[in-house]
Amino acid sequence: MREETGITTDPARLRLAYTVLHHQGQATLRLGLFYLATEWEGEPVNREPEKCLDLRWFAEDDLPDDLIPYPAVGIRGALTDPDGLAHHGR
Repeated sequence: MREETGITTDPARLRLAYTVLHHQGQATLRLGLFYLATEWEGEPVNREPEKCLDLRWFAEDDLPDDLIPYPAVGIRGALTDPDGLAHHGR
């Protein structure tokens, strides 16, 4: 969290919200773990502007249409199917 957003939290305060198996090509598989943090310290900032165009808060029912597909699966899954699992890119 600190590396990408500048915020910190006690790991004991995190809850695994969703898991995504992200398939890339024939042999590459990445595991995406999406955590819910309800308490943190600091204000989120975009610390990787070369990788991320923007970092903003959105209402759960008003997410932007242009989210990157792989994280979008994890975010939407965490909102609609907590503790679930999805495959992306196969």
